[in-house]
Formats: sequence, C-alpha cells, structure tokens
Amino acid sequence: MPVSRLGAARVWVGARSSLPREVYVLGLVAFCVAVGFGVLVPVLPVFARSFGVGNAEVGAVISAFALMRLVSSPFCGWLIKIFSERIIMATGIFIVAISSGLAGISGSYLQLLALRGVGGIGSAMFTVSAFTLLLTSVEAGVRGRAAGFFQAGFLIGSITGPAVGAALAAISLTAPFFFYAGTLVVAGTVGLVLLRRRNAKQEEASAEGTVPFRAVLRDAGYRAACVTNLAQGWTSFGVRSSLVPVLVVELLHRPASWTGIAFACAAVVQTIAVGPAGRFTDAVGRRPAMILGGTVAAVSIMAVPFAPNIWLLIVVLCVYGIASAFLGTAPAAAVGDAAGSRGGTAIAVFSMCSDIGAIIGPLVAGVLADTLSYSAAFGAGAVLMLVAVALSWRMPRRRALPLQGGPLQGGPLQGGPLQGGPLEGGPLGAGPPKRGPSKGDMHESTSVE
Repeated sequence: MPVSRLGAARVWVGARSSLPREVYVLGLVAFCVAVGFGVLVPVLPVFARSFGVGNAEVGAVISAFALMRLVSSPFCGWLIKIFSERIIMATGIFIVAISSGLAGISGSYLQLLALRGVGGIGSAMFTVSAFTLLLTSVEAGVRGRAAGFFQAGFLIGSITGPAVGAALAAISLTAPFFFYAGTLVVAGTVGLVLLRRRNAKQEEASAEGTVPFRAVLRDAGYRAACVTNLAQGWTSFGVRSSLVPVLVVELLHRPASWTGIAFACAAVVQTIAVGPAGRFTDAVGRRPAMILGGTVAAVSIMAVPFAPNIWLLIVVLCVYGIASAFLGTAPAAAVGDAAGSRGGTAIAVFSMCSDIGAIIGPLVAGVLADTLSYSAAFGAGAVLMLVAVALSWRMPRRRALPLQGGPLQGGPLQGGPLQGGPLEGGPLGAGPPKRGPSKGDMHESTSVE
C-alpha cells in the first residue's frame, strides 16, 4: 500500500474510533502480561514443591508476590511524578521479566522466594502506572469503555495462558518461566515504542489538572470505588479462587478439572460483558453501574455454596462474571473522574485496596469455613460487597450525556456540569473544584501481574 494511502487509512480509522490510541496499546500490553502470567500460575506451586518444601512454603511464594505489590504500591505514585507513566510502566514490566527468568533457574527455595518478591515490586509499578495512564488519557465520557477494553485484554490473556502453560509444562517445569519473561519483554517494548512521551505543553496542562490526594479522599465516588475494589479483591481473587476448587471436589464430588472448566466459562462470559458494561458506565453513570454490579455480585457469590450441582455452579459463576465486568469498569472510571490528570497516588491506593482484599480474604474465609460453614465464608464476602453498594448509593446522582460541542471534564465541579451533564441532586459537596483532562490535555500518544 502506498505511504499516502496508509496514512489516510490511519486517519480514517482514528477518526472513527471512540478510544484514543493509548487505550489500544495498553490493551495489547495487558494481553501480553496476562498470557504469560496465565502460563506461569499452574506451574509455580509445583516448581516450588520441587525444592522439597511443604504447602506453607509454597503458599509463601505466592503471597510474597502479593505482599510486595502491596508494600511498594504507595511509592509508585511518587515515582510517576518524578519520571512518567510510560517509563515506570516499562521499568516495572522489565523488572518482572528479569526476575521471572531468573526464577526459572533458581538454585534454592529462598532464591525463588526472593525473586518472586522482586517481581511483586515490578508488578505494582506496572499496574499503577498503566492504570494511571489509561484513566488520564481519555475523556470522562469514555473512561468506562477504556477500562473495559483494558480489562478485556487481561481476560483474554488469562483464558489463553493456561492452555499454553499446559503444553509448556509437558516440556519442562522451567519453560513457563522463560515464556513469561519473553511475553513481558514484548509487552514492555510495545509500551516504550508505541507510547510516545508527552511534550512540555502537555506536561504543563497535566500539572494544572492535578488534584491533591486529600481532596480526592473527600470525593464520595472515590471512597465507594476503593471499598468496591476491596470487596472485589476479597470475593474474586480471595474467596472464589480459594474455596470454589474445594467445593467442586468435596461437596459436588467432581474432579478438580471441573474447577478450571467453571472458571473458564465465567471468564468467557465476563469478557463478553465488559463491552456492554463499559458503555453502560459511560452512558448511564458510574453510580448505577456500581450499585447494579455490586448487588448482583453479592447475591451470586452468596449463592455459590448452595449450588446443588456443577451445572448450576457454572451458571452462578457466570452471573458473577457479568457483575465483575461492571465492577472492573465503573469503579475505575469513578477513580479517574476524582483523581484528575495526574492521579498516581490515588490510583495506587485504589489498587492497594484490591491487594488487601486478595490477601486477607482467603485467610478469613478459610477460618470461617473451618469453624462455621462454607455459607458463612461466602456470606462474609457478600456482606462486604453490600457495604460497597451502600457507599455507591451515597454517590451524587449524575446524568451522563453524550459529548457535544466540547470535551468532557474529568472531575466533579461544585454546582456545575459533570461528565457532560448537569447534577441531578444539587451541587457536590466533596472537595474543591477541579479540572480533569480535556482533549487538548491528553497525552499525544503516551501513556498487573
């Protein structure tokens, strides 16, 4: 194709795309990261056991990654201010790549444990910077769709990864480590090459749109989003992942392979639902999306231990997957609305909430399951989710209108427009006026585990 025609085609596609280039690049990065992580997850416990350690030590290898993510997340916002989202994201990905490759040639259990901890630091850098870049590169009216696209990249990669991992594990227990490192190198390179630096004018505009973290904390939507992310980490990454496999084997008397089938079905349904969920979040609003998603998630996770057979369990998990699609888009969009154009610290705290839930959730659920019942274990997660719904209910009512005649603003204005539409419930009382990124403020082309 001649150069002129190729350029014209790019302009034509860009003019008809509702999302900026950054979103598509970050979606591709998320896919590469998730594919590699999906390849590694089934093999990691077996590889740790090869050093002659017990189940507690195997769990420590997995927990070390999550713990270091949690500990290092608060510093990521500070690093983003000094450097940039693009640099911190790529650096974090390369840290995970190097540590994963070295983990594949670990000579002892302690080496493996230490390298997984280092990988957790890199994962935090990637997650916070990529999410900051994602939410601040788009207008408020498309943040839900942008978050949905990013989430879809992770989900598709997570579905693909285990299948590839099974084939690689048949070759060698260390092969998945090197494959993971390779996919991360690809992801980091894509980010560095396709996400260009912001110029001085964009940096100045971004600085003007910065909202102090104390002001962000006063935003009701931000607080609701953080609690929702805590509940989602608790129920999805914690309770569901730790107890459903046990339920399948001990209560439903099915082979362990059915757990993978159930989770795969739920992941496919969630992937299909993220598009509509993102459009709902942008068209109807963050508040109704968070209330709907949280309510459905609470009811469906509470129903899990009561499923009488594997088929109904799969249906319930698929319903939970639909709810998770809303909880992966609306809270993220609400954080972007509140945090302004350089909200690294606010997004780091938002990410930490999920990590805290994922760490504490399985422990509390395990104790409840042992001392009381499975129903109590899942019920605790449902109650936490309903608390998040109650906080979402207290968010200001806003009507989202289509973008017409000018850019949408990214944060609440007292007594003025929000997300392209007027406040329905009166002026917002949460924080001083702030300006989010408009089209002119956006990165020219810049900018989990």
